[in-house]
Amino acid sequence: MNKLTEAFRNKKAVIGFMTAGDPTFEQSITNILALAEGGADILEIGIPFSDPIAEGPVIQKANIRALGNGMTTDRIFELIKRVREKVSTPICLITYLNPVFKYGYERFFADCEAAGVDGIFVPDMPFEERPEALDYAKAHGITIIPLIAPAEEERIKAIAESAEGYIYVASAMSEAGLTDHSRDELKAVIDSVRKYTDLPTAVWFGIHTAKEAKRVSEIADGVIVESSVVDLVTRHGDKAAPYIAELIESMKIAVG
Repeated sequence: MNKLTEAFRNKKAVIGFMTAGDPTFEQSITNILALAEGGADILEIGIPFSDPIAEGPVIQKANIRALGNGMTTDRIFELIKRVREKVSTPICLITYLNPVFKYGYERFFADCEAAGVDGIFVPDMPFEERPEALDYAKAHGITIIPLIAPAEEERIKAIAESAEGYIYVASAMSEAGLTDHSRDELKAVIDSVRKYTDLPTAVWFGIHTAKEAKRVSEIADGVIVESSVVDLVTRHGDKAAPYIAELIESMKIAVG
């Protein structure tokens, strides 16, 4: 079984995010290890990018800090190797397509394999453009995680049937959190996905509290915790690690 799929076996998964290089190279390693210490089932590591259009202001600022501290795509793989020395938890990179394209598909996925990456998620890669990277990814054992948002049934079917690992499902949560309406919309998308695949679904965007994580986990197989983790780095700087571990642990307890 795919190592990423295995992370969901017999439990609801918590996926914890950290921007590589924020606030510094060394401290981001400590913070990623804190995600694992708190019980994260998958470590999601963001490659900082100058124009992160799918991110909110908290993660946008983290990208700026990391880039300002000299974080580069080359150093991502150095960072992941350091993390891999300490933990075996599956690692999924989140990156925009431009850094991968500029780095070169063959070189990028080869370096992913050498560093110990299990999968990548590219939020701005259209489903129709996925094949241009897929052969390189498969050659090096890297899973490309798809994104499904509310869409026509045929599109959901096409994406779900070709998916591997697990599936990101984009939520429509507002700043007010998970309303009854947004929960119903989310459930409708997940129900559609489950018609076409048994792969686990993980909800992306808007999960900030253990209460929200619990409600989402009632209809999905996992939750992705991003901006609430990065906000701890913003507030606590190089002392954020214990707060990160505590947050992830609270999410794990909540989802059961």
